[in-house]
Amino acid sequence: MESIRRLHEEILKREYKAEKQRKEEMRYDQMDCLLLAGEEKTERTIPVCETVFPEKFADLNAVREVLLTPEKQVYALIAPAFMGQFGEGVSPGAIRAALKRAGFSGMVEVAVFADILTLKEALEFDRHVNRDTDFLLTSCCCPVWVSMIRNIYGELVPYMPGAVSPMIAAGRAVKKMHPDAVTVFIGPCLAKKKEAKEPDICDAIDVVLTFQETAMLFEAMGIAPQQMEEDASEHSSGAGRIYARTGGVSEAVVRTVEQLHPGRKIAVRPMQADGGKACKQMIEAIQEGKTEANFFEGMGCVGGCVGGPRALLPREEGSAYVDHYGKEALYQTPLENPYVIELLEKLGFSTVEDFLEKSDLLTRHF
Repeated sequence: MESIRRLHEEILKREYKAEKQRKEEMRYDQMDCLLLAGEEKTERTIPVCETVFPEKFADLNAVREVLLTPEKQVYALIAPAFMGQFGEGVSPGAIRAALKRAGFSGMVEVAVFADILTLKEALEFDRHVNRDTDFLLTSCCCPVWVSMIRNIYGELVPYMPGAVSPMIAAGRAVKKMHPDAVTVFIGPCLAKKKEAKEPDICDAIDVVLTFQETAMLFEAMGIAPQQMEEDASEHSSGAGRIYARTGGVSEAVVRTVEQLHPGRKIAVRPMQADGGKACKQMIEAIQEGKTEANFFEGMGCVGGCVGGPRALLPREEGSAYVDHYGKEALYQTPLENPYVIELLEKLGFSTVEDFLEKSDLLTRHF
């Protein structure tokens, strides 16, 4: 059986010169991680919040109540689209500090789990696409896209490897390592509220807040993210970070497949669509054999997640922030990222076979 860690070590040996790798490993050693800390409880701030939000913000009131409960451990799982959403120049570390000030035990970047699912989809592609007529549809990102395939174009379901979304993967991982945790996903998407309640995956996320609702929470508590001191903890690669905009999933999978097998005879030929109309047109092209692509990515919102209905920025600005953050990443793919490898081992996946065939934590059966 093929070891995931061995793949990681081979990639580093091939991609990185010794001095660069040494410096990056030193930086990695300094990172703290609540997920790798096991079940140890984290001391958290109990905030003061006298505001009760209007009835239509039931999720916001639910989060407020749990944050005011001292015995609860509450984790914020923030979507890859978060960069720039809470103010110009507000770093991930400042947002983490703001969330801790609001009473959260910690913040997990869901981009880390986009990394993990990128690796899963790259391995699925490598396993299943071996002829020019083979193809896959991504299943690990947009709930609108997944719902469209399942409910309208059921004949394409066999071409969609069952993977949960990064949100669900993050929630399940946190709950596996911190069994009593309350998980709160934060993002720009309203469809995530429905996804979190679907019967086969409702074990992962307790509450979904939008970026707009989170901004309301900060305002009610008198928290200004742009004034917070840095609380940095960097774990995601560039591949996971760019999931937030159209084409990001495809680009991440292309990079990772190329690292798995440089010069692979059948390369990833991606095609993307964003918005319901464009997704439908792409599906029709697949059905009618009018495309040469072999990897299809659909996003329900124009621009991808950054174009979500509860984003705080125009999608063009959000996309630019996402791309910049992706380029800043210490590593560019999950195979390079030592944190991803360590986290997978912590979750019980040490071989490719385990990862693909025994990953109930990450797999969804359509």
